[in-house]
Amino acid sequence: MRFDIITLFPDFFHSPLASGLIGKALSKGIAEVYLTNPRDFTTDKHHRVDDEPYGGGVGMLLKPEPVFAAVESLPVLPQREIIFLSPQGERMDQRLFQTLTQVDQLVLLCGHYEGVDERVVDHLVTREVSLGDFVLTCGEIPALALLNGVLRLLPGTVAKEESLKYESFEAGLLDYPQYTRPASFRGWEVPEVLRSGNHGAIEQWRQAQQQQRTCDRRPDLYAQWRQAQQQPE
Repeated sequence: MRFDIITLFPDFFHSPLASGLIGKALSKGIAEVYLTNPRDFTTDKHHRVDDEPYGGGVGMLLKPEPVFAAVESLPVLPQREIIFLSPQGERMDQRLFQTLTQVDQLVLLCGHYEGVDERVVDHLVTREVSLGDFVLTCGEIPALALLNGVLRLLPGTVAKEESLKYESFEAGLLDYPQYTRPASFRGWEVPEVLRSGNHGAIEQWRQAQQQQRTCDRRPDLYAQWRQAQQQPE
């Protein structure tokens, strides 16, 4: 998979892209990441990428010309999405990450200032995506989150791919509690069922814990899960 990140601050990504599972996945060729700066496509002597909004208002907007030029400079793979990271977009979730693993190329447009000229959204962007119902200083943070969420689902990134099936949100529920050695720490004991060696009982316990934890912490998710269980096959 190819990731193209359109950003005014390429340096933001240098350390994260070289670290941890992301760095290993990129070094193995599981995906490729390219950074493109819209400022390189400006034509005025000041390399200006922003301007005041028509009609007045507070703040500045990214101009359409350098953004279009930056995206149009990229190669076009058969299946691609051009994503604008915006508080107005659909929320990131596991379902979205899974969907995006099916495309060949993700172009991630990092917003700045008060946003971007609407013509970019109307005529260039194919999808708007938000990290959540809040506003950040830049689009690089949600772009990195999206890249991480998609990349880790690609075959070969996570060593034990079977573990991906049992993570939070994969089955519509939160993850179950997990423990490691020692069995007793400061008087707090690992549940006996996990030390029993009875795999059937362990599986039942984990499923019950997933349901209870989701009900307690995310009743919205639990309601969705219950509704899905009642749907006919």
